[in-house]
Amino acid sequence: QVQLVESGGGLVQAGGSLRLSCAASGRSMTYYAMTWFRQAPGKDREFVIGIAWNGNTHQADYVKGRFTISRDYAENTAYLQMNNLKPEDTAVYYCAVVYSLTDVDESFEYDYWGQGTQVTVSS
Repeated sequence: QVQLVESGGGLVQAGGSLRLSCAASGRSMTYYAMTWFRQAPGKDREFVIGIAWNGNTHQADYVKGRFTISRDYAENTAYLQMNNLKPEDTAVYYCAVVYSLTDVDESFEYDYWGQGTQVTVSS
């Protein structure tokens, strides 16, 4: 069974940065796409950014130039670096993974989800 644990969330002022981590256990993530979603209060969950098994990335337009994703295969961990944060980035951020040998697709049906980590950006 795969477990995903997100960490790194918190309260930050607008313009600040945070780095989220998604640590996977129970199985190697080598051939898994690792992706971040977020859900703000009263809104649907939305795709943020993902990284494929081969390191290719795909991101939502609203985070281009601000968010980057990386992964450490040895640590079985994905990282989300968020810069120039805006109040509208406030949400619970979830990590999700799916076994896939293709590039990240927002329509993937993800196999496993983490419990989420809260990110709050104050104006």
